[in-house]
Amino acid sequence: MKLDRRCLSLGMVAALCWTFSTIAFAQDFPSKTIRMIVPYPAGGPADSLARAVGPAMSDALGQPVVIENRAGASGTTGVDAVAKSEPNGYTIAMSGPGALVAAPFMIKVPYDATKDLAPIARLAEVNSVIVVAASSPYKTLGDLVAAARAAPGKITFGSAGAGTLTHLAGELLNIEGKIKLLHVPYRGAAPAAADLLGGHIQVALQDLPGVISQINAGSMRVLAVTSEHRSPALPNVPTTGEAGFPNVLSDSWYGIIGPAGTPRAVQQKLFDAVAASVKKPEVVEQIARLGAFVALSTPEAFSATIAQEQKRWKRVIDETGARM
Repeated sequence: MKLDRRCLSLGMVAALCWTFSTIAFAQDFPSKTIRMIVPYPAGGPADSLARAVGPAMSDALGQPVVIENRAGASGTTGVDAVAKSEPNGYTIAMSGPGALVAAPFMIKVPYDATKDLAPIARLAEVNSVIVVAASSPYKTLGDLVAAARAAPGKITFGSAGAGTLTHLAGELLNIEGKIKLLHVPYRGAAPAAADLLGGHIQVALQDLPGVISQINAGSMRVLAVTSEHRSPALPNVPTTGEAGFPNVLSDSWYGIIGPAGTPRAVQQKLFDAVAASVKKPEVVEQIARLGAFVALSTPEAFSATIAQEQKRWKRVIDETGARM
C-alpha cells in the first residue's frame, strides 16, 4: 500500500511538473522564428494566401513567420514534414484539402490526417473554376462537354496534382457530364496554369486564387465556377449548376495546421494571430484580390470541417476509382 501511494504521488508530481512546464512554455511562445510550410509550389493558392497572412501574423506574434515551399506528392510531402516536426508551434503549414481529405484515400500516406496533425485555423474559402486559354474554341461549359462526348479521352485537363481536389473535380465532371477528359497531373496549380497558356493541355480545373491574375489579364477564359453561387470576383460567370451540372461542386478551403501534440495554449496563440491578421483591412483586401474570402474557424470547427470533407470526397474517390 505504501509503495502504491508512493508511486501515485510520484505520478501526480510528474503530471504537475509536465503541466507547469507546458504552461511556462506556452507563456514564452513564441521566442523565435516560426516556419510556415506551403506544401505546394510558389505562385499557387496556398502560397499566395500564406504570403498574404504571414506578415500580419508576424506582427501579432512578435516573431518572424517565414514561408517555406516544400512541394511534392500532391501536398503530402510538406504535410508529412509538419506531422513529424516537434509539436511546439514553430513548424506549421498552410494546407488545402487535397493532402488532408483526398490523398489519404488514394495512396498510403506517411501520416494519419486525423491523428498526426492539429488543425489550428481555417483561414479562407475559395471558389474553384473550369478554365481554358483565351484562344480556346470552347466558349461555354456546354461546348466543352459536347466536344468531349464527341472525342472521348482526347481532351486533356490539368490539375494541381493527382489526389488534389482539382483532380477529383475533373473526375466528378467526367461522371456528371458522361464524358472522359484525360487527366494530366502537375506538381501544383502554377505549372498547370502555365501549360494551359502554353497549349500543352486544353482545360484546367483550378482554385480561383491561382489563376485570377490571368483571368483579369484576359489570357484565360472561365467556363464555370464550381460553386452553388456565383463568385463575387466573377459575377458574370455562371456556376456549374447554371450550366446544367449542379452536382459538380468543388469549392475549396485553406487553413493552418500543426503537428499533433501541440499544446492547446500554443494553438490558441496561433489562432489568435490568424484572427488578428484577418481583421486588418489590407489583409482582407489582399485575400479578396486573390479570388478568396475570409472564412475563419476555430481549431475545433476546422477539425469538424476536415472530417466532413473526408466523407464527401471518399465517396467520389470510391465511385470514380480516382488514383494517384
